[in-house]
Amino acid sequence: MKHFLMCEPKFFDVCYVINPWMEGNQGKVNKALAKQQWQNLHDIVARLASVSLIEPVAGLPDMVFTANAGLVRNKEAIVSSFLHAERQPEAKHFEQFFSSQGYRVHHLQQDTIFEGAGDALFDTQGRLWVGSGIRSDAHALDEIRAVFDVEGCGVEAVGLELVDPRWYHLDTAFCPLPQGQAIAYATAFSTKSVAALNAAFGKDILWLSDEEAKNFACNAVAIDQSIIMHKASAELRTALAQRGFEVIEVNVSEFLKSGGACKCLTLEI
Repeated sequence: MKHFLMCEPKFFDVCYVINPWMEGNQGKVNKALAKQQWQNLHDIVARLASVSLIEPVAGLPDMVFTANAGLVRNKEAIVSSFLHAERQPEAKHFEQFFSSQGYRVHHLQQDTIFEGAGDALFDTQGRLWVGSGIRSDAHALDEIRAVFDVEGCGVEAVGLELVDPRWYHLDTAFCPLPQGQAIAYATAFSTKSVAALNAAFGKDILWLSDEEAKNFACNAVAIDQSIIMHKASAELRTALAQRGFEVIEVNVSEFLKSGGACKCLTLEI
C-alpha cells in the first residue's frame, strides 16, 4: 500500500507571490472552503492508501504543499532547499518529521536549490525524472543520484528543463502513471525535454491540451488504477479510461489560487 504525507491547511493562505498563479490572489482564499476541499482529498487518498500528517506551523502558509518537503526513496529522505525565503523555514520541520519516522536524512550541497518531489518524480520503471529551470537547479540531479548510489539504491536519473514560469515545478506539467504510462504538457518543457519524454514513453505518454494543463490535470495522484485530479475534460477522462484508468475528480480550487492542486498537497513516502 502506498503511503502519503499531508498537512492540514490550518494556516493556508496566499500571503505573497512566488509564482504566477498567486498574482491577484493575496487574501482571497476562502479558508473554510479550503479546509473542506483538503479534507475531501485526504479522505479519498486515505481510502486508497495510508496517510500520515505533519503538524502545520503558523507563518508557513505553503507548508500544506507537502510534495515540496523532500524526495523519499525507501528509508532515505533528501530534504528540500527552497529557492524563496518565504518557504525556507519549512525545511527544518520536514526534516524533523523524517527523522522522527526513522528516515535517514540527507541534504544536497548548501548552494543547491532543490524543491523535493515537486521537481523529482519516479516512474514505474524506476527512473527518476528531475525538473529544473524555474525552482530547482539542474546540477541537483547529479547530487541526488550520488546520494542514492552511496546508499546502495542507485537510480537512473533524467533531467527535464522547464521553460514556462506558470509550470514552475515538474509535477505541474508531468505525471508518471502505472504500467509505464504518463501524462504531460509539452508547452512547459524545452524541445529537448519533450523529445526525451517521447523517446522514453512513446505511445504511452498522453500529451494534454492547454485547457487541461490550466486545470492542473498533470498535478495528479496516481494510486493503482485511480488517478486523482482537480478536473478532467471529457476527452481526457475517456483517453485515460481507454488506458485502463479511473479518474477521480477532487475540487481543490482554493489551492489553485496558490498554484497547487492534488499532487502538490501530497508527498509519497
